[in-house]
Amino acid sequence: MIAASASSVIPIHGAAVAAILKLLDGQRLMTLATNRADGRPQASTLGYLNDGLNLYFVTARDSEKLCNIVADSRVGVAVRGVAGEGEAVGLSIDGRAEEVTDGDEVQRLNDLIIKRSPEISPWAPGGDAVAVVKVIPEQVEAVAVVDGRSRAQTFSIGDPDRVVHGVSYEPSAVARLF
Repeated sequence: MIAASASSVIPIHGAAVAAILKLLDGQRLMTLATNRADGRPQASTLGYLNDGLNLYFVTARDSEKLCNIVADSRVGVAVRGVAGEGEAVGLSIDGRAEEVTDGDEVQRLNDLIIKRSPEISPWAPGGDAVAVVKVIPEQVEAVAVVDGRSRAQTFSIGDPDRVVHGVSYEPSAVARLF
């Protein structure tokens, strides 16, 4: 989880959103940390789908992850990528997780994963054995490499759907964080 003082957290802005979206769009694996009932962390590496800054994953209904999320919706997520000078190479996300129960929303997510990755169809969640979970980011710490050194900044997100509205980037273009 992010340990930043309130003064070092700034509201997210368009350039940071573009850099973070580029990283999220280019990766498919994340590490999710949840809180066990006894307070110990539980971390799992799993596949995800992002829709803007929101992350989605599928898990078994009887999984420890889902049990932990139902008891305490606070989660941490780490995503690592490869990027050019000044671009985001890693993210640490603090957020809340909730199950997606709306059938139309699950279908929309299925359509999105098939559109983005037509060769990958195992996502297609359905039935009572699995749950689709949405991670809603509250803060994102983004790390970039500038002049050979890591530089991090923590951003408050607010409404993740609103902050991505109107932000676009070219996936092959440089999206500098700093």
